Amino acid sequence: MDEHKPRTVAIIPARGGSKQVPRKNLQRVGGVPLVERAVRAAAAASGIDLVVVSTDDDEIAAVATAAGARVIRRPAELSGDTATSESAILHALDELEARGESVGIVAFLQATSPFIPSDALAAAVEEVRGDRADSVFAAHETYGFLWREDDRGDAVAINHEAAHRPRRQDREPHHLETGAFYVFRAAGFRESRHRFFGRTRIAAVPEWTAIEIDDADQLRVARALASLHEVPGPIPVRAVVTDFDGVHTDDTAIIDADGGERVRVSREDGMGVALLRRAGVPLLILSTEVNPVVRARADKLRVPVLHGIDDKEKALRNWARDNEMPLADIAYLGNDVNDLPAMRIVGWPVAVANAHPLVLEEARVVLSRRGGEGAVRELIERVLSS
Repeated sequence: MDEHKPRTVAIIPARGGSKQVPRKNLQRVGGVPLVERAVRAAAAASGIDLVVVSTDDDEIAAVATAAGARVIRRPAELSGDTATSESAILHALDELEARGESVGIVAFLQATSPFIPSDALAAAVEEVRGDRADSVFAAHETYGFLWREDDRGDAVAINHEAAHRPRRQDREPHHLETGAFYVFRAAGFRESRHRFFGRTRIAAVPEWTAIEIDDADQLRVARALASLHEVPGPIPVRAVVTDFDGVHTDDTAIIDADGGERVRVSREDGMGVALLRRAGVPLLILSTEVNPVVRARADKLRVPVLHGIDDKEKALRNWARDNEMPLADIAYLGNDVNDLPAMRIVGWPVAVANAHPLVLEEARVVLSRRGGEGAVRELIERVLSS
């Protein structure tokens, strides 16, 4: 690429503070921090030459850098609740140009939109690059009847006549801005100080991608949507760590008259573990359960086990350090709330299909199989396919 040619730069403002959802830009959806999701979406869009994250926060900066973005540190006066996104973008442009970068087109992405479609973003960039528009924004088509309340509290129709209710196919569609991305010429933005100027066009996106996270309820919805819409694929990790009860077992136990416990496991999981072991990928069973059945199963599988562990996060950190294994390269498979601390520190938190709702929300991957019914085998096959 000609280093003097104006570049198309994606800019993602992501400050550390947030009132409604604490540390919002670092909250995970589909197991991935929101700011990282935005970086990935931008990087996957053809036509974008550089991805930049503007932040005042050290942790956000570290996550963004690890995801492949360039970080621009935002000053405190542009990081408060009243600071505008426009001010952050202008500051980022000034910093880039001070470093010798020539920016022709800006793609402004909001990390609080977790489902930014890279193909639509790339098409928007091409609209501006091809001189068919000066600014483009993401929006989804809607046929909804809109209303407002007047000063007396009475309902007033906005985009239709209240006395006339035409069928959907007879109505003109409108478009609702999603807030996910805006693409515009850098020079025009500097002049207008606004994201809409000149010839403005709509980048149509699917309605399900339109969610913006401003409160805890929207975060829960986004996490649920992630497991429904994100396509299963390989899981590229260097190690697998699993819980035992509810993962290798169906989370039930048979207790005999002497108080001994028996559990049900899957032979299919056993074959999967054997395949993983032959491939040289480490596997650890990490369990709070003290019953010797856990060690007996681990010995049968010929894998290491840590059981009777109260602090799974600490045990996992120690194991990863001792084995010189980056936490980002570990998949942790869990099913219940005591797995959450360990799931939150690894790169690939994974849940069995029948996991606790809070575990499903935190998972980057939700398997199709239940605990004790081949879930471990399913995870292993996706790891080996990578």
